[in-house]
Amino acid sequence: LERSKQWVRAEEDFLAALELRPDQPYILNYLGYSWVDRGVNLERARKMIERAVAQRPDDGYIVDSLGWVLYRLGHSRRAVEQLERAVELRPQDPTINDHLGDAYWTVGRRIEARFQWRRALSLDPEPEQIAAIREKMADGLSAAEASGPGGEGGTPSRDDLPRDDSPRDDSHRDEPPRDER
Repeated sequence: LERSKQWVRAEEDFLAALELRPDQPYILNYLGYSWVDRGVNLERARKMIERAVAQRPDDGYIVDSLGWVLYRLGHSRRAVEQLERAVELRPQDPTINDHLGDAYWTVGRRIEARFQWRRALSLDPEPEQIAAIREKMADGLSAAEASGPGGEGGTPSRDDLPRDDSPRDDSHRDEPPRDER
C-alpha cells in the first residue's frame, strides 16, 4: 500500500502490525523511516528506529534509517557517524550513499559529499533520484534542503557544535583559507 501511494491505509496497517508485534525491528524501521521521509513524527520515529537498531545493529538499512532521522532532526554529526556505518554495511546502496552525501554537506565536508553523491549515481539509483543527485553534485544542498522538514533538519544541535576543547578540522573545506593580513 505504501509503495502504491496509499499512505493513509498503509500507515494504519503499520500501526496495527506494531500493536501486534511492538518490538519487531522491520516494522519499527519501515514505519519510522516512512515518517522520516514524510517529515512527520520525527521524535517517535527516532525512538522506534533506535529500538530496531538495538536488535539489528548490523542491518545497513536500519542503521541508515537512524542516521537519516538524526539528520532530519538536525543532529548532523551524529547522523554522519550512523550513515558512515550504514555505508560500511551496505556500500552498494545508492540511497544510503546519497544520505551520507547530504550529511557530509551539512557538516561542511563538501568534497566528501560530492564524492558520495557521485558514488550514489554510479550505483544505479531509482530514476526519480538521478536529477536530484545531479543537482546536488552541481550546486550542493540549498539552505532549504539542508534544513530538512520544518526548516530544522540541518540546523546543528548543541551536540553537533564544536566544543571549545575540541580540535577543529578545516581540512575538509572546499576552498583554501583566505590570507588574513
